[in-house]
Amino acid sequence: MEAGGRGRKKNEGEGVLGSQDYLLILQPDFIFTEQTDMGRAFEYRKARKLKRWGNMARVFTKLGKEITIATKAGGGDPDTNPRLRALMATAKKENMPKENVERAIKKALSKDYTDYKEMNYEGYGPHGIAIFVETATDNTTRTVANIRSYFNKFGGNLGTTGSLEFLFTHKCVFHIAKKEGMDPEELELELIDFGADEIEEDGEELVIYGEFAQNAAIQKYLEENGYEITSSEFVRIPNDTKQLNEEQMAAVNKLVEKIEEDEDVQNVFTNMAEPEEEE
Repeated sequence: MEAGGRGRKKNEGEGVLGSQDYLLILQPDFIFTEQTDMGRAFEYRKARKLKRWGNMARVFTKLGKEITIATKAGGGDPDTNPRLRALMATAKKENMPKENVERAIKKALSKDYTDYKEMNYEGYGPHGIAIFVETATDNTTRTVANIRSYFNKFGGNLGTTGSLEFLFTHKCVFHIAKKEGMDPEELELELIDFGADEIEEDGEELVIYGEFAQNAAIQKYLEENGYEITSSEFVRIPNDTKQLNEEQMAAVNKLVEKIEEDEDVQNVFTNMAEPEEEE
């Protein structure tokens, strides 16, 4: 299996795939599966991050900024702003209070609003782990100074913008509710042409991974065909991961946790291999 959890192509003359491989191969570049390595790692990282945050306040702050940015870019009417529409669905799934959503929209439409700038910062943490930081800030001078101080304090080194981007693949992720009587295999065949490259079953939902640039096309298809989008987000999935021992992982996590505590930080991604999730 290729790094990052992507499916491998079946070579001519190769035997039947083993249990460690995907359940079904439809086309060489498109995989449908109940749970891929990429999906497991992504969901584990997400669950661990939410556990660190301890409560939903941090989630609401992050979503609020995304809603404000989307509103400023495309207006406050979700019917004409697809990105805002998708974020409002995510907010609903996360039980974000309606008044918080409305406040985030009004903030973007206020005459006194100062634009958030979306800035990325990249560097190496302890033991050579690549760390990619996404921020939304109204003061880039403050943000870069803070991020640099975290790297320096916890044994890392902040690099130049774009220096580590090649180590990650930018993806869009949609969670949709299964329709009664639907055939997931038919949906996946349709979505190939709209930029999706992987689908997983997750209980009563399907999780769709696609190229970042195809986000709008995938969302448009899903909405026009009556699929309920329960949440969506953008992620950076490492193309390869690096194994560390427990002590080394703890050192990296101290840096990651410190970065995530910063109010300007939206997401942190690393290429550190995650341990198997405990039962």
